[in-house]
Amino acid sequence: MEFSGAARFHDSLTQFKTYEDYLDSKVTPMDLFYLQSRELARKLVEHGHKGTILSREEFEEKKAAAQAAEPAKSNAYYNRSRPMTLASAGKELKDNFLKALAEREEANRSGKMTSVIFIRDHNTLGQEVSGYIDYAHRLKTQDFEPYFSGKKRLMPGRSDLCYCNWKTQVTTSNSSPNFEVIYDDPNGLLFKNKRDKKILNPDPSSAPGEDSSRTFLQSDLYIHVAVYDHNIRTV
Repeated sequence: MEFSGAARFHDSLTQFKTYEDYLDSKVTPMDLFYLQSRELARKLVEHGHKGTILSREEFEEKKAAAQAAEPAKSNAYYNRSRPMTLASAGKELKDNFLKALAEREEANRSGKMTSVIFIRDHNTLGQEVSGYIDYAHRLKTQDFEPYFSGKKRLMPGRSDLCYCNWKTQVTTSNSSPNFEVIYDDPNGLLFKNKRDKKILNPDPSSAPGEDSSRTFLQSDLYIHVAVYDHNIRTV
């Protein structure tokens, strides 16, 4: 991460234990030679004879702020540097759908890609349901280990991007952190990516959109599944 000059300046204050140490950093050997007094040299620095200098109050305030920010910066570095834990790691996946999710897990967790999953199948009550799921959002809010291990089945719900229960005629739509749902467009249902504002079109008879792709999968676990991938370009 690149820091601004101001941020680097504030961080450098933490190297000084006292205000006097800060003033001493501005005193040169030539100053001491001519003045013959470190206290006098410090006074000249403090009074601005060596350029813009922080007052004692400003020094203490900015040093405290820099020290308070250090734990957050350390945590951010730790989070970036530690290995990513994948729920699919080490799992023996036989179904094409689960394999497809595993292939996309790292990219969706890291933000390189945002995938939308379409599922049509029967719920536990035997009712036919279908819906679109924001995969990246689900990965952040749910433990996917039970899905990859076969203990649970991934199914759309009322809080997902779109949901329809064909038996009860209950339908819902919700925007997610990654997508805005557009359901009143003449072209039909659309998903607008919130980061790059590009449109993902789930209509099988239309192109999926710029930087997007559509993959239909044959699955032994569901009646019908498809995955729409939207790649995020980095500038």
